[in-house]
Amino acid sequence: MVDFKTLGSEDIKFGKNNFIEVARKVAISDEGENEFISVSRGFFNEEGEKRYSKGKNIALPSDKDLLDKVADLLKTA
Repeated sequence: MVDFKTLGSEDIKFGKNNFIEVARKVAISDEGENEFISVSRGFFNEEGEKRYSKGKNIALPSDKDLLDKVADLLKTA
């Protein structure tokens, strides 16, 4: 069994009711812990509650060099 804990997150709102959530999370299992970065796309429903879009998320290892390379690519895309 794996438990997930969110260490911190921030939303970037765009469009009429959409957001991108960037979060630092940790997966905790009997075998140890694994920290990662989660990027998810979602929307706010009519009640203002967050809902996440299926299949529109990515998890990246919490590796500084890798994250720097991804950030550089996003800036130049």
